[in-house]
Amino acid sequence: MKQIVFTAREQAELLSLPDDARPLGADEVAGPTLFSLISPGTELANYTGAGGQFPIHPGYAAVFLVEEAGSGVGDLPLGSIAFCMGPHAAHQRCHRRNALPVPERLVPEIAAFARLMSVSMSTLSTTPVRPPAPVLVSGLGPVGHLAAQVFAACGYRVTGCDPVESRRTLLSAKGVETLATLPLDQPGYQDLIELVVECSGHEEAALGACKLVRKRGEVVLVGAPWKQRSQAAAHALLHPVFFRFVTLRSGWEWELAMHPTDFRSNSIWGNLAGALDWLEEGRVRVDGLYQVVKPDQAQEVFQNLLHRKVEHLTAVFAWNA
Repeated sequence: MKQIVFTAREQAELLSLPDDARPLGADEVAGPTLFSLISPGTELANYTGAGGQFPIHPGYAAVFLVEEAGSGVGDLPLGSIAFCMGPHAAHQRCHRRNALPVPERLVPEIAAFARLMSVSMSTLSTTPVRPPAPVLVSGLGPVGHLAAQVFAACGYRVTGCDPVESRRTLLSAKGVETLATLPLDQPGYQDLIELVVECSGHEEAALGACKLVRKRGEVVLVGAPWKQRSQAAAHALLHPVFFRFVTLRSGWEWELAMHPTDFRSNSIWGNLAGALDWLEEGRVRVDGLYQVVKPDQAQEVFQNLLHRKVEHLTAVFAWNA
């Protein structure tokens, strides 16, 4: 089976790996991959060696054709197209409960973006801030771009912030106001923003967010702090948190359970299902965000994303091209 593997620092290879020869379980489905989506934050961190030891098998957003189903699977017909949290590989296999049918009217390559939408939808599920409150999204990579659209679709008054003009242009085209820098001294923002969804992973952005948000406001760290980017002192952060009563917390999506439980209905999988519906309805759009590439272009694609040699925010691997 062909699979993209990070074999060393900044080295992505399309390798032939042994097929999974295990018999299909009664509750499993499997089939060839149609598309898989790059999540640049996590995958570039792994690509550059910040995420662990090599080899690393990247990818967690795949769309596949259901060609096999276990004897206990009766609600996902053969020939269906499904989404799963699978790697960049030519074949997918997962438990039925971890495969979501892709809506018929949704283009399969777009369906993979449900995964990146779900990252900020965990914050949407857990924040006490309710619409039409003003929300600022800091960092407009693909996760931040989609977060801004998600919150806007729910009735929040959203502003996106990123120093890169091309990223601001992409979000402005979706009808969301954008700024180049945090509006710390601008009327209409200071002490009025109730929630900052911080998607850049930059400590200076988190610090600025704590100074910007209103008293008892919330700053949620959605972007992972993969590496130190500044010399900001801890005191500079702790002072506004303490004296402005700021709630500063992790936005790691896995705060939610994978599937609903008896006493908590919000879940990762519920958010993914909702994201697929919103993509089908056009409530969230991904036009202009990505390019479609072949798996054997992996090294070039990751290098281009790492060094920002392309205007697209991410790429989708087409496995049947």
